[in-house]
Order: sequence, then C-alpha cells, then structure tokens
Amino acid sequence: MSLLALSFTIIFIMVTMLISVWQKLDLEKDIAIGTIRAAAQLLLVGYVLQFVFHSNHPLFIIAIVLFMIIIASRNAAKRGKGLKGIWWRVAVAITTTELLMMGLLLGLNIIEPTPQYIIPISGMTIGNAMVVAGLFLNQFKRDVHASRGEIETLLSLGATARRSVQDVMKRSVKSSMIPTIDGMKTVGLVQLPGMMTGMIIAGANPVEAVRYQILIVFAFTSSAAITSILLSTLSYRQWFTRDLRLQQID
Repeated sequence: MSLLALSFTIIFIMVTMLISVWQKLDLEKDIAIGTIRAAAQLLLVGYVLQFVFHSNHPLFIIAIVLFMIIIASRNAAKRGKGLKGIWWRVAVAITTTELLMMGLLLGLNIIEPTPQYIIPISGMTIGNAMVVAGLFLNQFKRDVHASRGEIETLLSLGATARRSVQDVMKRSVKSSMIPTIDGMKTVGLVQLPGMMTGMIIAGANPVEAVRYQILIVFAFTSSAAITSILLSTLSYRQWFTRDLRLQQID
C-alpha cells in the first residue's frame, strides 16, 4: 500500500467525527487523540519490528515479548482494581500461558524460531490472554457482589475461602472463555481472521493461510483456558481478609 493510498483512509475518521458532531456525541476529541495515538504507535512498532527482524537477536525478541506482557498485565489488572497484588498475579498467568504456548509451538517444530513467527504469534497469544484475564476479573467481581450472602453463609458454616467461592470461580472462568469459544464456532463463516486475511492479501496460498489460522484459533482456546484457570487459582484468596472475612471491593 502506498503512502497516498494510506492517507485516503483518514476519510473513515472524518466520517466518524462528522457523525459524532451530527449526533452531538462529543467524541471528536477522543477520536482525534485515538487516531493520532494509533497511527504513531503502529508506525513505531513497524520500524522497531523491521529492526528486530533484520538483527534476529534473541535478546530483542525477549525484550519485545516482555514489554507486551507488562502492558497487557497492567491493562487487564485494571479490572481488578482494589485487589492487592493483582497485577503480578495477572502477569504470572499471562507469562505462564505465553511460555507454554510458545514452548509447544517451538518444541514441536510447528513454527520456525525466527522473529517473524515468534513476535506476531506471541502478540496474539498475549493479547488474547489479556482479554480473557480482564473478562475473568470483571465477571468474578460482579459474581462475588451478587453472591455475597451465599459466600458469607458458607464461611460461617466453616467452609474454606476456596470452597465458598468455588461456584463463582467456575462461572467466571466459563464466562471469560465464551468469546473465544464462540469465535471458534463462527471463524471462516462470519469472519475471516486477521492473520489469515493478512497472509492472503500478502499473496500467500489461501490453504496455507488457513493452516496458520487454525493454529492460532487452537492456541487461543488453550491460552484462554490456561489464563482464566490459573488466574482464578492465584487471585481468589485476595477477596478475603486473613481471618476469612469477605472484603468489600468496589
């Protein structure tokens, strides 16, 4: 795509801003800021990746993956605001998921050990894990508030902290995985995913592009399960005081 063709895409932003003005949504400033930030961030990432791909140095790959994990963890942890130590728990869940996924992909020679494969697939895996972690924390918080009476009753009867929130944990894990599972059911029918579409536009064989997309879909499903289950195990105790009283967290 030429720079001239790329510049024409600003028309989409202008249309969005005009709709905002027309409907008095007062979103023009946010749209403008978001547009500038998105363009700047993507261009910066493009130049950084170009450098890393050419250098092919392991330390650069590790640094980029760690940066992704830190940003993803900070973003997902916002859903658990008020929970002590939630950031590092989210970081551990996402890091473990990334290590397991990449370990399998590289260990079984499913992908080549090059930046062109490791960084994009890591980014998609970490991004999916971030969304799942955020959904889990959000759902867990809502369910704890909704089931407060039930949880406190179980505690008063001598139940452990884990037993008192066992049902809440199961519902939250299930809820956090629903978007991923629904995506599996409709992929290729309702949507043509980004990786597959990008490869086809770049001139790759559609069948080859589909194979890589299947890899991503299966990896997403596994990473969603690992992230949500691990995060539930690491974080449920933070809802209780040392003497097993349920905390009030807004």
